[in-house]
Amino acid sequence: MLHIVGGVYREYCMHPFWQEVFGSGGRASSVIARLGGQSTLHSYLERSDLDILQSRAALEGFCLDITEVEKGVSFSYQHGLSVPIIHSPSKKYEPLTVCEEKIIRFGMIEGSGIVDADYAIYDPQNVCVPEPFHCNGSKANHLAIVLNRYEASIFTGLINSSPEQMAANIARISDAEVVVIKMGAEGALVYDNGVVSRIPAFKTDHVWKLGSGDSFVAFFGYFWMVKQLSAPEAASVASKATAYYCATQGFPTSKRLAEFSSPAIIPSNRFLAGYQPTVYLAGPFFTLAELWLVEQARTNLLEMGLKVFSPYHDVGHGSAEDVVELDLKAIRECDVVFAIGDGLDAGTVYEVGYARSIQKPVIFYSENESDEDKKMMLGSGCILCTDYVTAIYKALWIALEQ
Repeated sequence: MLHIVGGVYREYCMHPFWQEVFGSGGRASSVIARLGGQSTLHSYLERSDLDILQSRAALEGFCLDITEVEKGVSFSYQHGLSVPIIHSPSKKYEPLTVCEEKIIRFGMIEGSGIVDADYAIYDPQNVCVPEPFHCNGSKANHLAIVLNRYEASIFTGLINSSPEQMAANIARISDAEVVVIKMGAEGALVYDNGVVSRIPAFKTDHVWKLGSGDSFVAFFGYFWMVKQLSAPEAASVASKATAYYCATQGFPTSKRLAEFSSPAIIPSNRFLAGYQPTVYLAGPFFTLAELWLVEQARTNLLEMGLKVFSPYHDVGHGSAEDVVELDLKAIRECDVVFAIGDGLDAGTVYEVGYARSIQKPVIFYSENESDEDKKMMLGSGCILCTDYVTAIYKALWIALEQ
């Protein structure tokens, strides 16, 4: 029996539309149940969401230990890579206290979980001030810390250090046997009692980002604590299972996970040696809506660790003599082109054609244009995407492998 201590939150996404009650704790419970494991979810919940969670628990087969509260937490996203608007109570609730053999503990917005376990996994879920596991009185004989690279840098204060250095530091100050640092498309680093290994991430045709981190922790917890795989083995299976989640927005059974196949992302040697790939951001920027999308894409690509050349930001408006050669030079020097295709702007279409004529990879993101109007892009070898988050990730994967 796994015990999960984590939030159950309302989740809203504007595009693509999503409205569910999950959160880290709720999603982890569904993951474990789908794999055939038994779990109990310990969480706060307001009464209006209780029926939803009780029905899901009864249908999927997990147990509930709910502390009813006046007001819960909700997350609202514009898209899967946007910074959410978080609505939360004005004060923290009394901590949840759980003493069991095997516990997955997530950081929570509305309160905290004080756990006492033989085996525990802890994901602080806080990019601003990650709380150390023992800070609230939690105890574990065998502890694994799972967090992303940014959280690890804030947690340790080692902003410019390697993941290996951060993992060793976290293990020391947290008295943890295992530290897993999630690194996006670069996979994950696993520190297991002083031994470090790298786990790849996987490509998928579609990328559903919301909840992928929660899912990874739950998958890792199940295979490390229940199936008793080594930490690197558990992280490897968790990475594959998370790819299944991103591809389908669903949780795999053990059978479906065994059947699932996806190619690993293999960063190039020059990237591993410190090279920072450049993305050329092509797209119209003449209306507020167009400018908003260009700004979003530039921000998200920069957040992925890529350089971005944006004609709007780096050249601006001007005459043909002022801008054309600068733009074409940037296309020649970039690693991949990310083109915003809705509207079939003449300049963007020309930039795509020029890039393909010199064999530059092109991600062509368009939701509204017909297959007929995108025929030349498809026929010339562009990678077509109708989903924004998927398009961003495919640009990242190509850039890393150049």
